[in-house]
Amino acid sequence: MAVNRVPVIKRCRALGIEPAVMGYDKKSNRKPAHEGKKVSEYGLQLREKQKAKFIYGVLEKPFRNYYEKADRMKGMTGTNLMIMLESRLDNVVFRAGFARTRREARQMVDHKFFTVNGKKINIPSYLVKAGDVIEVVEGARSSQRMKDIFEVTNGRTVIGWLEADQEACKVTVKNLPTREEIDVPVNEMLIVELYSK
Repeated sequence: MAVNRVPVIKRCRALGIEPAVMGYDKKSNRKPAHEGKKVSEYGLQLREKQKAKFIYGVLEKPFRNYYEKADRMKGMTGTNLMIMLESRLDNVVFRAGFARTRREARQMVDHKFFTVNGKKINIPSYLVKAGDVIEVVEGARSSQRMKDIFEVTNGRTVIGWLEADQEACKVTVKNLPTREEIDVPVNEMLIVELYSK
């Protein structure tokens, strides 16, 4: 499986993303690498796609599949794409404060740390639906790792479309997010323009 080994902070700088978006608290006071350079329309579109792929940890082929699926759905393609990316199980785990970063969330899902509606799921790209209940498996609830995670993420605001209960180690998906509730710095319209060429 392909793994991106570029240091996160370096990649954030290259794409002009604040490390906080990725779950890292390190403030970047250096200017983004691309600042001041004139970028073509294609370059801007490509950068937005790379940003979305990097933030959600999705490789090119699955990302294209998300786009094609979003294109077939009712409504705006870009909005559908962002809602699908946001609905991934690894992202929901991160958003609920059950992991410090999306990378950690992905690894924990891979290692069967979570159940969805009582069933163990180890697929980070699993798309949650409204009403789904995600819980930390019994054995991992009192682990040192979970304690360390909750210590770091305790103050993190849980997004409105999720209801997280760290005491019970469970999160409920109240409804799928609207585009306004997705606070990632990505202009999805540029991604749509790129793919519709």
